[in-house]
Amino acid sequence: MSMLWFFLFIIWIWLVITIFGDLFRSDDLSGWGKAGWAVFLIVLPYLGVFVYLVARGHTMTARSAAEAKARDEAMRGYVRDAAGTPSAAQEIERLAALQQAGQLSAAEFEQAKSKVLAA
Repeated sequence: MSMLWFFLFIIWIWLVITIFGDLFRSDDLSGWGKAGWAVFLIVLPYLGVFVYLVARGHTMTARSAAEAKARDEAMRGYVRDAAGTPSAAQEIERLAALQQAGQLSAAEFEQAKSKVLAA
């Protein structure tokens, strides 16, 4: 039974830390609103966690998803920059070399060139 209480206590601590992180990351609350929630969470911790999850749980999820999307876009941008994606001129030059080598027909070259220019 003591392991169950210990596990529940650890989950509660994790919830409090998550809620404080979400609270201070929130853009839709003023500084006084954040201070009020923080005091409420400190003075009445169990009730504060429950009320915060009921009142602002849906926005927690939205902020978390937006942050994950932003991190993913930043990582993709970094990889794209580090990999050195070729410019349109370089890509057309590569396609012309493939056409001269006989690996692309004139129709395939024009189709690929239009895709490169459209992007």
